Amino acid sequence: MKTIPARNPRTGRIDGEIENWTPAGIGGLANELRRAQTAWQDNGLSCRRGALLDWRDELHRRSEAIAEALTADTGRRQISRLEVQKPINLIDYWLQQAPALLEGEAGRSSMAPSVDWRHVHAPYPLVGVISPWNFPLALASLDAIPALLAGCAVIVKPSEVTSRFVRPLTESVASIPELRAVFRFITGDGSAGAGLVDAVDAVCFTGSVATGRKVAVHAAQKFIPAFLELGGKDPAIVTADADLENAVRAIARSAFGATGQACQSLERAYVAREVYDEFLAALVECARSIRLNDADLDAGEIGPLIFAGQAATIRRHLDDALARGARVHCGGKIENHGGGDWCRPTVVSEVSQDMLIMREETFGPVITVSPFDSASEAVALANESEYGLSAAVFAGSQAEAEAIAARLEVGGVSINDASLTAAVNDVEKNSFRLSGMGGSRMGPSGMSRFLRKRALLHQTAPAASIHGG
Repeated sequence: MKTIPARNPRTGRIDGEIENWTPAGIGGLANELRRAQTAWQDNGLSCRRGALLDWRDELHRRSEAIAEALTADTGRRQISRLEVQKPINLIDYWLQQAPALLEGEAGRSSMAPSVDWRHVHAPYPLVGVISPWNFPLALASLDAIPALLAGCAVIVKPSEVTSRFVRPLTESVASIPELRAVFRFITGDGSAGAGLVDAVDAVCFTGSVATGRKVAVHAAQKFIPAFLELGGKDPAIVTADADLENAVRAIARSAFGATGQACQSLERAYVAREVYDEFLAALVECARSIRLNDADLDAGEIGPLIFAGQAATIRRHLDDALARGARVHCGGKIENHGGGDWCRPTVVSEVSQDMLIMREETFGPVITVSPFDSASEAVALANESEYGLSAAVFAGSQAEAEAIAARLEVGGVSINDASLTAAVNDVEKNSFRLSGMGGSRMGPSGMSRFLRKRALLHQTAPAASIHGG
């Protein structure tokens, strides 16, 4: 068995290892799950419901062990405990939604009035889920749970950066034979990810644009659907009559929460010139009050940078900005504490749109602040990006906020708050531009994207003759 070293983000040390699955091993597992999927589908929703309820109970019982493994993966305890609750909450949500979504539709054709039709759902037999290192369990659950309830078998491969949690999670699934037959976790690097795409009938991927593009090309060559949720460079717009205290509170939470290691983190703030200085001063004050939790896992708000390579990206963006005349008001450096990489909340001003920090995803606790003179200018600046994941608008009235939001080239806009899409998973949204493609993982589409429609067409009149009449 080949293995991959596991790095502890708090210490920087290699203190574990994970199995690196081979394409042959993945192919064998895929065949096993495909054979079991037929019964999983045919036994109906009530059977699947029972298995998922049993798993929910196992997750409750094993939550501390799973959270501790996630803590070893990510270096953050409080968020890891919250992350374990995500699949529990998603099971409850999808159990409520599934009966209506799985109900087949029927009707009569308006183009051929003698033909009655009925839809029968045909789930993709085997779905592959590739989750990223920032929220490896929560983001895998967003795809895996609705796919399982839809009648699919599922294989999940988290990032090799954060895979220790797979062991206790696998133990929770193994205690439920019906679920274990159709739901497995594998570990490994990019070659394992490619092997997974080769083996499945549909793939869900969350991660970078560069890797997402490879997944999309690979899936297209196989003619299987790819549902991609990729990066972002999310902007916030703050108008002159917005509640500045509220805006600062929300933007700071979004930009610096989870150490800025979330795709929907705000990375750019555009603020009306009339209130720019006041907003900037308040945001810097707030940022300086946020503490690292380097000395105590249970104290402080900023954890370590999970992926060692991300420190280099943050450093490159800040160095480029400073070289071009930007000003760093707080933070701004990669620090080493106990062997791990850390970055304090960083606020940058006097930036230009051509800087790396304005164009590329930084994925750290870093936000830029720029003034604007009109709503049209703010929208143009916010839209000057290859990304289109989400955004935020803070304004004095709902009408003003929605008028701005309607012009933003993004899939979800939080109004008078930030990063609401992280919590609001029951409302559909699409990713724009390079931020992704495929059916929404939110709302009803989160399940329906795993169901193909088979049309049964019933002719109620005599069949037409080749001779006409």
